[in-house]
Formats: sequence, structure tokens, C-alpha cells
Amino acid sequence: MIGYEQLYILFGLFFAAYAALSLHGRNFGNAAFWGLLAVSFLFGSHIADVWNGVLVLGLVVLGGLKLMRRGEGETTSAEERLASAERHGNWLFAPILIIPAVALIGTLFFKNIHLDNAVLFDPKALTLVFLGIGVLLSLAVALIWLRPPLLAPLREGLRLADTIGWAAILPQMLAALGAMFALAGVGKAVGIVATSYLPLGAPFEAVAAYCIGMALFTAITGNAFAAFPVMTAAIGFPLVVHQFHGNPVIMGAIGMLAGYCGTLTTPMAANFNIVPAALLELPDRNGVIKAQIPTAIALLAGNIALMYFLVFRF
Repeated sequence: MIGYEQLYILFGLFFAAYAALSLHGRNFGNAAFWGLLAVSFLFGSHIADVWNGVLVLGLVVLGGLKLMRRGEGETTSAEERLASAERHGNWLFAPILIIPAVALIGTLFFKNIHLDNAVLFDPKALTLVFLGIGVLLSLAVALIWLRPPLLAPLREGLRLADTIGWAAILPQMLAALGAMFALAGVGKAVGIVATSYLPLGAPFEAVAAYCIGMALFTAITGNAFAAFPVMTAAIGFPLVVHQFHGNPVIMGAIGMLAGYCGTLTTPMAANFNIVPAALLELPDRNGVIKAQIPTAIALLAGNIALMYFLVFRF
């Protein structure tokens, strides 16, 4: 059955290639970082938790001590890219659009595909599996159509990854942090505090507290994936779902959107808000955040209203 493990192997091979290319370019800090990440994806399911922890600590040391640097330059010149853009026009976006198309088709129509009386694709990982298939198919189409050097996709991917640096894995790290919070019972503790000091006796109050809590906790941790298990355990399931009989699917979907409103307002979401400012060399490193705050407030209000009108009716 094709599921998460195959995806881990695919990602691990990509990171291993990044490590090899970095090592070839004598970029040892980057080679070590991508190499450790490759080991985590390729062997993380087969080694003890303590060694996975050691791998994470190694990544933190490499990123924290600023041992990573930007990699080699672009594989094509500005003139070559301009000529290709003029020659192919908007069709250059076609390979990119293959990715969401394959993910959507696979999710909708390949749920019950069997091979030798066994399910071929893991239902829990269906969307992600077809997202990976879409990436591979898109890459194959681009290689056949544009005929770049064979290593160009890997070199360009590495250039982008090196430009972002350690922040490229920040969402994964924060998602793991959210899981740790959930196991440590942080959600229950937050729930006790919320129910003790906040007026949560009506459906709207519970919805508002959940959405605002998602946004605030996301702003603190930097990612809605870390906030979701905490706030859902604290307010989402106990109040919105169990006490007021809300739809958990609608609650979860809109709750994540509310959390993303917090992502727009925090420097903790470095990969979204700080790295772009650095890449664009903006004079104000918080300029992206300041521009996004009005949108974040409006979206949060919209999500609260949307959840209130939908979660108890469907």
C-alpha cells in the first residue's frame, strides 16, 4: 500500500541529492543540514525516538549557529530566462497546474483502487500521495518539454532551499511542537483556564473564543499546525462540538483558517514573514507583517462569522 512511508522516501531522496550537490560545491554546513534531514526522512521510521531527537538537535545547531549559507548561482542567465518566457508565454505555468489537478483527481476518484484484493493507496494519506505523484508528473513534463540539463531541477530546487535556509523546515518543526503540546496536556490546561475566566455559555462565544484562540496561539508559536491540537482540545471539541453539537469537520477547516490569520501577524512565522523581507531587502524587516495586519483582522472576523453560521447548521 502506497502511503506516508513512500512519501518519506521520496522526500528523503530529494534532500539527499541536495546534500550531495552541496558537498560537491564545498558548502559543508548546508550539506550537513540537508543530509541530516535526508536521514530523518529515509530512516526516521526505523530508528529509535532518541536518535530522531538527536537528528533534530543537529538541525537546530546547524541553523542556530548560522552554519548555512547561500548556495551556488542560477543555472541560467537572465537573458536565457527572458527568452524562454517570451517563447513559451503563459504555457510555462502548465506544469505547475498539473500538481493540484493530479491531487484533486486522485483524492476524488482513487479512494477505492485495489490491487490483488488490497487497497493500493492509503486512504489517510491519499491527498498527499497524489500531491507527490503530481510533483513527479509535473517534473517529467517540464523535463521532456523544456529539455533543461538533467540536474537543473535539483540545482534550482537547492538554490531556493538554500536561500530560505533553516526556515524551510519551520512548519514541520512547529507541527511537531503542536503534537508535543497535545501529549503534554497543554490543551486541557488551556481549556481549564478558558472555561474558568471566559464567558463561554453561548455558541457564538465558544466559536469566537476558539477562532481568536487559534489566531493568538498561532501568533505565539508561528504556525497553525502547532496551535490546532491545543485549541481544539481546549475549546473546539469540548465546547463547539460536544456541548453545542457543532460539525467537527467544519470547525476544523475554518479553525485552521482562523489560525492562519495569526500567521500573518507574527515574526515567529519566519518562513512567511521574515525571510521574504530579507530576500527582497526591504528596509523594514517587519514590513510584510505590518502590511498584513489589516487583512488578518478582517479575515479573522470573517472566519468567526462563517463558523458561527455554518458549524451548527450542517
